[in-house]
Amino acid sequence: MNLDNVRDMAGAIRTEVAKAVVGQDGVVDHLLIALLAGGHVLLEGPPGTAKTLLAQSFAATLGLDFGRIQFTPDLMPGDILGSNLFNFQTSQFTLTRGPIFHELLLGDEINRTPPKTQAALLEAMQERRVTLDGETYALSDRFMVVATQNPIESQGVYPLPEAQLDRFLFKLLVDYPSAEEEAQIVTRYGAGRGAPSPEKLGVTAVTAGDAIAEAVAACATVTMGETVVDYIVRLVRATRESADLAAGASPRAAVVLAGAARARAALDGRDYVIPDDVKALAIAVLRHRMLLSPAAEIEGRAAETIVADLIQRTEAPR
Repeated sequence: MNLDNVRDMAGAIRTEVAKAVVGQDGVVDHLLIALLAGGHVLLEGPPGTAKTLLAQSFAATLGLDFGRIQFTPDLMPGDILGSNLFNFQTSQFTLTRGPIFHELLLGDEINRTPPKTQAALLEAMQERRVTLDGETYALSDRFMVVATQNPIESQGVYPLPEAQLDRFLFKLLVDYPSAEEEAQIVTRYGAGRGAPSPEKLGVTAVTAGDAIAEAVAACATVTMGETVVDYIVRLVRATRESADLAAGASPRAAVVLAGAARARAALDGRDYVIPDDVKALAIAVLRHRMLLSPAAEIEGRAAETIVADLIQRTEAPR
């Protein structure tokens, strides 16, 4: 598969997702980039903005094995990973696999479960493997977590710790649709009963696991010049020197930003990365990897505004 094929495949995926979800084009593009870069995505937005339907439709277009976890305060790590249960017929322990063994895992309202249960995802998200009772089980190379959280509610939620947030390539803000898009949503779904599903809406798979692996391999051929590498490093290091931030982004942020920039270039059919690729992805990569200083919090400054200022102040290569 060459880069033109990657671009065409992405276009077909966008078309299929659009059958179910009105708007949210930018979120779909970031999901595609995360897929090709081997990253995970955190979607933050108010209820009813199609976060779950978007993840379901995205998995359906890829032909991936889809699993869903509804996070609740009483959820235990074993409910995610699975456990070894004793089989009285065979007098042996048998592994009962949890939902984490799917290829695309939707973690719905991930901030509703305690940190102990959130931590069950750490090894899987970082190393794509699960350890149960001393045995290690490999997950699919295409394993991807799409988690959602509601920024409005503050009761009964457990904010994700920094180590958990750092495992997500992107944190995307899912906003309300425009007036025109909302009119389309009401026209399309206003007469239906129950929650819509990708199958009922005609969403079909346009690719498969082998094609995804070939697309990932094609992304690896995208070149990144030394000047772009230097730009990424200077931008990430600027977060550690900003007076508005108590803690900046880690070297991991620079690594994943470079990988995401390669994937974005591939989706455009380019075999080289340009500074605009980095600028377009910097906010989504960095916004959840920084801690605001007390002064910035008092002033009500947003992480997105601070990153945008750093992008403006950091000279890009020509």
